[in-house]
Amino acid sequence: MTRRPVPGVGVAIIDGRKLVLIKRGRGVGAGLWAVPGGKVEYGETLEETALREAREETGLEVSLGPVVWVGESIGPGEPPEWHYTLVDFVAFVVGGTLSHGDDAAAAEWVDFDRASELAMTPTMPPLLKALDGYLDG
Repeated sequence: MTRRPVPGVGVAIIDGRKLVLIKRGRGVGAGLWAVPGGKVEYGETLEETALREAREETGLEVSLGPVVWVGESIGPGEPPEWHYTLVDFVAFVVGGTLSHGDDAAAAEWVDFDRASELAMTPTMPPLLKALDGYLDG
């Protein structure tokens, strides 16, 4: 059986210099903070996945902006325990109320400049760097 990377998305929901972060409740990165996101379902576009994951994990309806970061998360071991290819979008709230979904332990608006102080998934630092450039641009 050939193993292949799993496509996933992240959604950097912003308002000024605030960012919605979720504390992962299970799976890869459980207990760590990250933007909402998840795996692409078969037949679902990246954009559809981003909208669904934002709604499921935060209770927020969002409008997607551009892709702000593309990268990978590859787990330890040989072969690796996991391999995700990731596409992260910026997004803006258009409705809903912030709450965490059943696969997240918490969801919060975090000051962008404080986000790096949290225990984050390994893909968050490069995303924050790319997002900071977007926010400043």
